[in-house]
Amino acid sequence: MPGTSEEEERTRFEALVAEAAAVSVDGWDFSWLDGRATEQRPSWGYAHAMAERLGRARAALDIQTGGGEVLASAPKLPPLTVTTESWPPNIARATALLHPLGAVVVADADEPPLPFGDAAFDLVVSRHPVTTWWAEIARVLMPGGTYFSQQVGPASVFELVEYFLGPQPPEARGARDPQRARADAEAAGLEVVDLRLETLRTEFFDIGAVVYFLRKVIWMVPGFTVEQYRPQLAALHHLIETEGPFVAHTTRFLIEARKPQQP
Repeated sequence: MPGTSEEEERTRFEALVAEAAAVSVDGWDFSWLDGRATEQRPSWGYAHAMAERLGRARAALDIQTGGGEVLASAPKLPPLTVTTESWPPNIARATALLHPLGAVVVADADEPPLPFGDAAFDLVVSRHPVTTWWAEIARVLMPGGTYFSQQVGPASVFELVEYFLGPQPPEARGARDPQRARADAEAAGLEVVDLRLETLRTEFFDIGAVVYFLRKVIWMVPGFTVEQYRPQLAALHHLIETEGPFVAHTTRFLIEARKPQQP
């Protein structure tokens, strides 16, 4: 902020960091960032499109549901709705939120195999999975069933990642390529019927928003702690206070794949 003394800036830094370091990061609700950060949303509207498909399904699986917030936003769930989640705080949160809606939460390590039989679901959904196990998705889908997912794309928010970790190698920047997802889905025997990629503007208005984001999205800066990165955080706080929001770019892709009907 123009006209702010060094002592005032330092005091504000400590207050913002302490607040963000203390708040719970359980679940997958980012409402704490309201007014502190903004992220442009993809044009396809994943939650609404997912809800439409859930409304037509008979048996659905939501992989890596987080705290269950996205699934719970659907106005109608299929008669059989199951979710998986690996992180204990999220398992408890999702159970409390989804059980009253008739959805079962299964504690799962997010590694193959999925704890379900073959051809168990006509719809599998997943928002921002850490890893997509395509062979397992193909296995648990009924013939004619659909996988529908919004995923993090390549080099997402890498302006922030590289601020803390330095320039990343080409293999890191190129990871999560939607064309690789297409190839992997097809290798598992699925037909990709929709694939879209968008680059979206993200802004952080204070250093607390950065701390909260990195605590919650733990794979961005692995092992992030305030103490380890305090000098970088202080420098970034000064940059935001004097020059305005820190701008990064999020990438998202939508993929929809169908399991062919058996002859």
